[in-house]
Amino acid sequence: MSRPVFDRVFAFPPNRETLGGTAYFVLDPTVGNILIDCPALTDSNQDFLDRHGVGTIVITHRDGIGQIRRLQAQYSASLIIQEQEAYKLPNLDPVTFRQRHSLSATAELIWTPGYSPGSACLYLEDEGGILFTGRHLLPDNAGQPMPLRLAKTFHWYRQLNSVAQLCDRFTPQSLQYICPGANTGFLRGERVINDAYARLCALDLDQERSRAVAL
Repeated sequence: MSRPVFDRVFAFPPNRETLGGTAYFVLDPTVGNILIDCPALTDSNQDFLDRHGVGTIVITHRDGIGQIRRLQAQYSASLIIQEQEAYKLPNLDPVTFRQRHSLSATAELIWTPGYSPGSACLYLEDEGGILFTGRHLLPDNAGQPMPLRLAKTFHWYRQLNSVAQLCDRFTPQSLQYICPGANTGFLRGERVINDAYARLCALDLDQERSRAVAL
């Protein structure tokens, strides 16, 4: 069952079909409600989506696709994905973008390659700034937002550079929260990572690069 995160943001339980990924839902009547990655299509999740409707489906990385064909067919929703991963949606005619893509006056997609070639984050201006990070930034076992070097990581240095670019893009006033796309159990009951900008820009990216060289 989905649970509220903010007034118009909801989170779904982790989905085994997307490697335990967490999908989100944003109420946005200006462009149609936004589904961020694919939740499991359980009865309760399906009831929630039927009740609200879906206008746009955003895929933040190639492992977040799930049952996209079924969802797109049910709601006739538009699909948006970074151009390098559009091949994962054959015959679905997704909208693609390169660097950034505005969904509405308050929502924007940002290309953050590293975890996968077309990894992206969705930024929402609500609540002082919310960043839906997919698998680009995940909580570690202490609940801190981190770029995690995983077996599926496409390019570690690009991922670190993407983190640095987010620090350049935002400010403490424009980025208050992170909604990660996995590892949400490490938040220990919290629904978001707060104080997001300060935590993100406190990361020692040079140290992470040095560790990578040592491996």
